[in-house]
Amino acid sequence: MRPEDAEPGQVEPTRPGDTGTWRRLNEPASAGEEGKQRTSSRPMERVHRFTDNLSLRARLTLIYGMLFFAAGSVLVLVNYLVVALLLNALLVEDSAAELLAHSDLIEEVLNHVTRFSLLALFLVGLLAVGLGYAVAGRALSPLQKITRIARRLSERSLHERIALSGPDDEIRELADTFDGMLERLDRAFDGQRRFVANASHELRTPLAINRTLLEVALSAPDVSSDLKSVGQTLMETNARHERLIDGLLFLAKSDRELEVRARVDLEEVAGTVLSQLSGEIEGSGLTLRRDLRAAAVVGDPVLLERLVANLVENALKYNVDDGEITIRSGLYEGMPAVQVENSGKVIPAYEIEGLFEPFRRGTGNRVGSGRSSGLGMSIVRSVVRAHEGSVTAWPRAGGGLVVTVCLPAAPAEATDRR
Repeated sequence: MRPEDAEPGQVEPTRPGDTGTWRRLNEPASAGEEGKQRTSSRPMERVHRFTDNLSLRARLTLIYGMLFFAAGSVLVLVNYLVVALLLNALLVEDSAAELLAHSDLIEEVLNHVTRFSLLALFLVGLLAVGLGYAVAGRALSPLQKITRIARRLSERSLHERIALSGPDDEIRELADTFDGMLERLDRAFDGQRRFVANASHELRTPLAINRTLLEVALSAPDVSSDLKSVGQTLMETNARHERLIDGLLFLAKSDRELEVRARVDLEEVAGTVLSQLSGEIEGSGLTLRRDLRAAAVVGDPVLLERLVANLVENALKYNVDDGEITIRSGLYEGMPAVQVENSGKVIPAYEIEGLFEPFRRGTGNRVGSGRSSGLGMSIVRSVVRAHEGSVTAWPRAGGGLVVTVCLPAAPAEATDRR
């Protein structure tokens, strides 16, 4: 079956050995055509959309210009009436024959007055629009300063403040409110960093001690079989708690601003992950297909490796006997990307979003699985957000999942920065 023969809105079926084609979720064509018809049948919506897209400075300039032309038009009308009344008052004592003789002259004078008044209104109006644009920019400069600082802010630069000077007006009040919010955020992030550091020590240390004590106790030669069984159960529970804590700490780290930015090739990252998990892949009996091509990005190598590892580990855990895993890297719709596709049970489309929530698994069980901590896909989404990318997932035809991660392309001359 060819991809073009697929039903609208369906995922292309898997073809054995096909690793060179990115899996895409096809959008229904009818929905796009209906959208075009609705757009073309509503021209007023385009006008409203244009006005809504105008910047605040352009809107103020437009208002200034309209008010000036409205006031100028009234002034031209008043000027016309005043001149007409004055000319009529000067000739009021003349005879009817003299008034008739001067009527053409009066009409010509009024036409000249109107013409030059309108010309002056147009020229001065253009000057007023230009001055209005400059004045609007000057009036909005404090807001532009607030915007620039807000764009520069990150977790590591929350100490910066606007500190706007000038009169105590509405914009000054807005800047002071923003500074107060930054102060509270700075304290909150500092508290979060301290909490993660303390939790890393306070939570890992007791578990490491428990593991050591259990290993020592189980290594004794006179241990009964019942005690060994209980000890093995406790060891598995302890290992699961360690995985959970590691996942939580890693999730907290990946939610923060990137501390390391280096040029990374997703092909190399995917190859490294497959090499590390080669034993598990071979032991699972699954068929592995790969199509790895160069895709350069800028980011944290450790986080990106953890991202790909989580996708591959999930593909291993939630698969079927004699299933398959396909991993691809390269350019997907013009962006560096990595895609992991695996067979498995059929997953409804409405459950896909829930897989990215913490402690959610493909089985729908939040706490009943001992194979994972339920944080794998949450960490994937968190790492993607930290790298300003996007992650999408959709059901695979025949069962399973297709997950695609797209990241911003690396600049041509990206240098390592720490």
